[in-house]
Formats: sequence, C-alpha cells, structure tokens
Amino acid sequence: MFEIVSKEMLSPAICRMKIHAPRLASSAQPGQFLIVIPEDHGERIPLTISDYDREEGTVTIVTQRIGVSTGEICSLNEGDSFSDVAGPLGQPSEFVDMDRKELAEARYIFIGGGVGTAPVYPQVKYLHSLGVPVDVIIGAKTSELIIYREQMKAVCDNLYICTDDGSEGFHGMVTGLLEKLVIEDGKKYTQAVAIGPMIMMKFASLTAKKLGLPIIVSLNTLMVDGTGMCGACRVTVGGKTRFACVEGPEFDGYEVDFDEAMRRQGMYRTQEHEAEVEYEHECRLGKTVINGRTE
Repeated sequence: MFEIVSKEMLSPAICRMKIHAPRLASSAQPGQFLIVIPEDHGERIPLTISDYDREEGTVTIVTQRIGVSTGEICSLNEGDSFSDVAGPLGQPSEFVDMDRKELAEARYIFIGGGVGTAPVYPQVKYLHSLGVPVDVIIGAKTSELIIYREQMKAVCDNLYICTDDGSEGFHGMVTGLLEKLVIEDGKKYTQAVAIGPMIMMKFASLTAKKLGLPIIVSLNTLMVDGTGMCGACRVTVGGKTRFACVEGPEFDGYEVDFDEAMRRQGMYRTQEHEAEVEYEHECRLGKTVINGRTE
C-alpha cells in the first residue's frame, strides 16, 4: 500500500498529494509519469509526476477532478493509501541526457496551462539546479485557478502570469504573451516546452514555429493504461504512428498531429459521461460509492 502523507487542495477541483513511494522516488526523472491504482483490481490512472524527493522517498501528483475516477482520487485524505503506484514510466525529458556544455548555452521558456503547470515544475526545478536560465509562463482562465505560483518563483528566473479574463498578469492567451516576450521585449530563447490542454499546446506550437523557436509538448492527457497495450495514446508525429505512453509523453510540437490527437481524446467522452451518470445515480439512492463500487 502507498500511503498519502499529505494532501492540499490547490483549488476547489485540484488537489496535490504527496505519496510515500521510495523506490519510485529514487529513480523518477522530469517528464515521466506514474500509474495510480486506488484499490485492488481498480482502474489504472496515469498521472504525470509533479515532484519527487529522493531523501523523503515521496512522489507528488496533482489531480483535477473532471470525472468519476479523478473524483475518487481527490476524495482520499492524508493517511489513506493507494493499492498500487507504478512507475516511473515513459521517457524522461530530453534535457536529462543532454551534454552539460550544451545545457549551459540553453535558454528555456516553459508554458504551463491550467493543471499542466504541475508537471512543468519538476522540469524547471531540475534545470534550475544545474544553473540553466529558465523563464515560465503560467496560464489559466482566471487568477483563482493559478497553481504553483510560489513554488515556480523559487526555481525560475522570471515568472509570467497570464489569465484569459485579465484578473492577473497578462490579459489574454499564453500564445499572445509568448509573442510579446520574444517580439516586443526582445527575449531570446533556445527552447520552449508547453504542457497543458491539447488546444493550448497546438497553438503554442504554431506560435513557436512562427517565431522560429523549437518547442516540446507533453501528450500525457492521451494516456489510458500507460503501457502501450490499449493503443489509446496512438498519435501521428512526423508522419509516423507513435505511442505517447512508451515513446513519450514528450514530442516535437512541430510534428504532432494535434487535430488527430484531439479527436482521439473525444472518443472517450461518452463512456466518461455514462460513468458519471451512474455514479450520481448511486449517490442519490443513498449508497456509498468507494472507488467505483457501491456498498
């Protein structure tokens, strides 16, 4: 069993949990993910690693309540345990294996959209530990949904906040802020990384290409079983079929067929809606719902 040693609600629908998993923490790298199984024979839920502490033997996950399974995770509390936590899975971020001299000449700009800001953090933290200059854009619909603000400030050179409604920072989309930084402010970057909603990563990639800025995106939202067996994370990258969970989750944003990826995401909306309706029905009947079981 994997105990939840701490839990914090970052917003009414987003929770951060620190899990005791020493073996996983000892080998985790930025960019990788894990599989959470709430109970025996329960659903496998892939979540990107949001932090890890080798000395404590803990890994951190951030979950947004968007359906039944994620709602069940968020309902757990400190002291509760997951049946299993498997990982680390997927390929680490490419800079993990880069030559230190090459990294010394790099200048990164990270773009985190919504809950995608959480997996940006360990990457920025890793680069910061090596003295690599890093700027970060955090985007959200409104200031109340900005997460990891203070943590990111501690590990980046410059933090830029962007909100759709203008309640904090730049008023507009992250793409508009990226253009402003490069074109108007004269910022020089050698690499961009975007993690967040698929539509955001699509337009961030288009904007980066227009600016002549290489960009990496994380397709973690496509994953289901996390092993390549189910095929749910198939995506076309550079004209070839790739599997996000075993060959990614990070790919060259220029080469990803985002329209195909978004169509694939939509394939599961009917099943998700049916599960949510059944969950709500059981609750109305006065039954206790525990990890998909009714008692």
